[in-house]
Amino acid sequence: MRNIVTILLTLFCFGKLSAQSRLIPEPVTYRRTSGEFRLGNQIGIAPGAGVSGDLIALAQVQFRACTGVSLVVAKTKPALSLQIDPHQVAQPEGYQLLIQPQKIILTGHDEAGLFYGLQSLTQLIVPAKTKTVPACVITDYPRFSYRGMHLDVSRHLFPVAFIKKYIDLLALYKFNTFHWHLTDDQGWRIEIKRFPALQQTAAYRSETLIGHKKELPHRFDGKRYGGYYSQAEIKEIVQYAARRHITIIPEIEMPGHALAALSAFPKLGCLKPDGKPGGPYQAATFWGVFDDVYCAGNDSTFAFLEGVLDEVVELFPSTYIHIGGDECPKTRWKTCARCQARIRDEHLNDEHELQRYFIRRIEKHLNKKGRQVIGWDEILEGGLTEGATVMSWRGVDGGIEAIRQKHSAIMTPESHVYFDYYQSLYPEEPLAAAGYTPLSKVYAYEPIPAEISSEEAVYLKGVQGNAWSEYMPTPEKAEYMIFPRALAVAEIAWSPQNKRNYPDFLRRLRQHDSLLKQLDVHYANRFDELTDSVIVNPNGTLHLALSTTLPNATIRYTTNGSTPALTSLTYSNPILISQSCTIKAAIFLKGKQQGRVFQQPLIISKSTGRPVLLSSEPMGGYRPASPLIAVNGVLGTNRYNTGEWLGWQGKDVDIQIDLQRPQSVSSIGTQILNYHWQRMWAPDTIQFAVSVDGKTFQEVYRQTQFPVNGINPVVGKFAPVQARYIRIRATSKGTIPPNEYGAGGKAWLLLDELIVD
Repeated sequence: MRNIVTILLTLFCFGKLSAQSRLIPEPVTYRRTSGEFRLGNQIGIAPGAGVSGDLIALAQVQFRACTGVSLVVAKTKPALSLQIDPHQVAQPEGYQLLIQPQKIILTGHDEAGLFYGLQSLTQLIVPAKTKTVPACVITDYPRFSYRGMHLDVSRHLFPVAFIKKYIDLLALYKFNTFHWHLTDDQGWRIEIKRFPALQQTAAYRSETLIGHKKELPHRFDGKRYGGYYSQAEIKEIVQYAARRHITIIPEIEMPGHALAALSAFPKLGCLKPDGKPGGPYQAATFWGVFDDVYCAGNDSTFAFLEGVLDEVVELFPSTYIHIGGDECPKTRWKTCARCQARIRDEHLNDEHELQRYFIRRIEKHLNKKGRQVIGWDEILEGGLTEGATVMSWRGVDGGIEAIRQKHSAIMTPESHVYFDYYQSLYPEEPLAAAGYTPLSKVYAYEPIPAEISSEEAVYLKGVQGNAWSEYMPTPEKAEYMIFPRALAVAEIAWSPQNKRNYPDFLRRLRQHDSLLKQLDVHYANRFDELTDSVIVNPNGTLHLALSTTLPNATIRYTTNGSTPALTSLTYSNPILISQSCTIKAAIFLKGKQQGRVFQQPLIISKSTGRPVLLSSEPMGGYRPASPLIAVNGVLGTNRYNTGEWLGWQGKDVDIQIDLQRPQSVSSIGTQILNYHWQRMWAPDTIQFAVSVDGKTFQEVYRQTQFPVNGINPVVGKFAPVQARYIRIRATSKGTIPPNEYGAGGKAWLLLDELIVD
């Protein structure tokens, strides 16, 4: 109880009287009325029928701790009334809040509604010294029944105190589900009394990767790492969350992501091609997807997992149990005699159907316990099991497919709500897993796909943000990566779609700054930083547009590489760029610089703004709005999803640039992104050729080696030749080789800015 008080009651200490809401999430309706409710030293509180003693005790402690005002249960002249009335408030978890100068009435559909109304009430309390609350009328209820946040504790283990703090923050912003990812290749984090080797062995790894997994050779810290949550701790946390109207859904990964468990129980792994036992196994010390998975042909595997789940369901009363199902390579199953025998005996067509068999067998066991299965969208492979719910993470297609099969779905696409991605393009950002997902992109996400009908939409239960902890070694780093992006998810999940407004969300978020600081949340307050866009002109020049969401701010910039100051040029219109340079800019407010310095190198070459002809359209997230992205003067970065990279999957590339007149050319360049961990492979060959007439081309440069595990600059220099047309050809790797991430799938080929001089 004390932890929620610490978080919730500090809300009483921020905000100013306003005709607009200060609430996050934005309520269904908010109407400011005249006057204020003034707090005295003692206020009578009247709990209605069905209001629990826990809720009353919480309200009493909150008011006394934050305002010095005591709430006393009073039978006569109560000033604060709490009541449950499902007729007055028809929507589950909904509430109505009426604040008048003489009284406050909070009515909930149920006690959850009262709890969420209390969150809104506390956000409306003005600073304690004034002891007033703005009069208003609020009607509110959630858009989605499932409002979730995830936390991975396998890669990095967080203390119980932080888990409780996390739950408090979720409750504060009206989430109702905490998805607790407890097992993976790098560590097993839940005590299972039947299998003590899980605590003794699987809960620990020998060392941990230093830096990013893309950096080769890998470096390690040499320190044993691990731990787990005892069943007593888990019971305490589950009860702690339940009092805050949060359901915890545990995730026990299967059939893949099993290395930690196999390190303790190697007999659960597949047989080698020669029939000998697999292994030896150890918990993974770096991040990725591994071929060693649970053996689907071994009945001992199911006896083990059923034993684990028997204890899990005793600890977690949630209807749903998450069993993963994602990223399970079939490599071992293809060569394991037991798995192949299972395929024959069960009349299965292939290893994908073997995964379906695996999931269905586990689901039947959970169904006997009165529970339902949730899995990542890979559980669609081979056909969905009856009653399964899909979490769609590889985009939205998995969710759409599940919905059309009349299965429940939860949208959690990596593209918009994965918080291990960078939230800023500034190079000073701390290490993160992959690309770029700013707060604005999260907030813009709409969970209901346009492709589904209103009748189908009933199967979409909600939305969830995911926090994978590979690059979150501490609670402070986790908070920085998760907040405030989680608040955007909170509003997506709760507020009506037509009430969502990003500038207004930022206004309210700024009002929560003092709150988050008081709660000691190490959140990323970088959302007002400068962003840019480039307009490429047919004459070979650029216009750079700068913007900030910070109200009343001034942008100042330089073009000579110096740091902007109050005396630097004031930005008012897009900056004309006619030669290569680095623009630096900064935001100023009331004479003081706000945040970090923005910088953008821009390259002007003979190809800038010239027509680009592509033999085939780029694909997926690497298909820009215009092929002129390839000649817009901006280099792509390792945050590869910013729109600067052009990508093709499993296809060769043939690009032509028309310089529009013959001229001397002696250099052609680009960049190749070689990230095997993201299925991105360098081409076998890249060739540059030139032509005067566009028909006969002369090869001037060829490269076959791309040694960098990352961005490979390709610069072809040659004796000057006359050319109007430039051709770039790249031969795709095609199929990803065995024993590589995504083996057997189509390799991505990514090209960057095309520079001709």
